[in-house]
Amino acid sequence: MSDNGRTPVDFWFDPLCPWAWMTSRWMLEVEKVRDVEVRWHVMSLAVLNEDKLDQLPEEYREGLKDAWGPVRVAVAAQQLHGDEVVGPLYTALGTRFHNEGQGPSREAIADALTEVGLPAGLIEYADRDTYDTELRASHQEGIDKVGQEVGTPVIAVPGADGEQIAFFGPVVTPAPQGEEAARLWDGTLLVASVPGFFEIKRTRTADPDFSNL
Repeated sequence: MSDNGRTPVDFWFDPLCPWAWMTSRWMLEVEKVRDVEVRWHVMSLAVLNEDKLDQLPEEYREGLKDAWGPVRVAVAAQQLHGDEVVGPLYTALGTRFHNEGQGPSREAIADALTEVGLPAGLIEYADRDTYDTELRASHQEGIDKVGQEVGTPVIAVPGADGEQIAFFGPVVTPAPQGEEAARLWDGTLLVASVPGFFEIKRTRTADPDFSNL
């Protein structure tokens, strides 16, 4: 339990990933219907894939060229202004990148900073490696919890013995709301309570659907 008595849920995201965005909006719904508190952490698709670029489809590889800027800005904001700015900044970035279809443009990042009241100068960190050590450490913390061959999102939830259990996902579209969000959360806790549970998966047959966000 956190100091306020709510159940902490750690969530690792890259703002570029539409599936992580969908899952993050579900977790915000869960905060409304269950006594939980999300703690936001940055992970990086650029870091995750930097040693296997030659194995990736060309379209995905090209998309990763835009992956460094947003996470660098998010980590710089965290380092300079505290953990509490990460969630609001992620919401402002993701809304522009995904809901509004702007993508990870410099303008979208700058507008997101303005929306949450952060200094405009943070945009300059998009092209700097000033906090790459901290970025890699945050990324690695999530990977260490969940293991290899996964992507974003990663969530860590309470397991059977109170220790956190981490999963990749859940991958879902559109983002569940209300009681549906609560049922998916309850199911996540249920599988986390089984010590030997590792994976449920099926092929995705739908694209990310942002229509209810």
